[in-house]
Amino acid sequence: MQTPIQISVIICTHNPRPDYLRRVLEALKAQTLPKEQWELLVIDNASKEPLAPAFDLPWHPRARHIRENELGLTPARLRGILESEGECLLFVDDDNVIFPDYLAECSRIAKGWPLLGVWGGQQFPEFEGGEPEEAWKREFWTSTLKRDVWSNNYDNNTVAIGAGLCIRRQVARKYAELARGDPLRLALDRKASTLNSCGDFDMAFVSCDLGFGTGRFVSLKLNHLMPMHRVSDDYLVRLNEGFGYSQVILAALRGIAPCQPCRVDRIVNFYKRLRLPSLRRRMEIAFETGRARAIAELNRRSQQASK
Repeated sequence: MQTPIQISVIICTHNPRPDYLRRVLEALKAQTLPKEQWELLVIDNASKEPLAPAFDLPWHPRARHIRENELGLTPARLRGILESEGECLLFVDDDNVIFPDYLAECSRIAKGWPLLGVWGGQQFPEFEGGEPEEAWKREFWTSTLKRDVWSNNYDNNTVAIGAGLCIRRQVARKYAELARGDPLRLALDRKASTLNSCGDFDMAFVSCDLGFGTGRFVSLKLNHLMPMHRVSDDYLVRLNEGFGYSQVILAALRGIAPCQPCRVDRIVNFYKRLRLPSLRRRMEIAFETGRARAIAELNRRSQQASK
């Protein structure tokens, strides 16, 4: 009889950088948790060139490549949930180099914290070409902890972001059931060139819906490989627009109607932005553009449903 699988490691990837993905796999190969206790699923999300021939996985007895042709991070995650067997699922991005004890710590937390449904840890950016000069860009991509935090409320501070997120199978199944039938949920997170997000928050909040909590732990650490374009002004502006869109959609999924500023507030905000530095002004405008796009989509869907 095979040893029961404790953790299913799921890598969702679309046209990955080969050097990054190799480092991700090497970090998994070095895990202290015995390989018999976890499986590895590489979800090839409509990559231009199939990944299986280039990334052979003979070092792991329970590893396999799975092709998912529907483009988007959410469809890839749903395929991973469907194909996995572990009692806990760990989502590792194709640019996440997890520390050697990451899986062992995930297993320990799963056993020691039965009331948590979703958890994660700390992230340390590794910038290609050296750290950016702007301190705020370094801080933007850094997620550290001084102590463990947890909550059974819808608390953003205890939600693990997608990189290195661990979720119990019961929660993952419920999330998948909701997401498959909901175009709004499917619109959360990356797809092609769009930079929407918050699928990780949606999973965490489903955990709370089911009576579980969320948490982040100091012992869970990973290095986040950061290509140069991710610290460019244009990329961060686009990312902020994605945040604006996704936050409105996430709130709508929980029954919270978006609050639109009145005419006076819009005028005041306009003149406040004129005094901001150029990049910060662009980012705030992008955030509001994303919000407006989400509100327009919600209104359109509401009108269609009422016909």
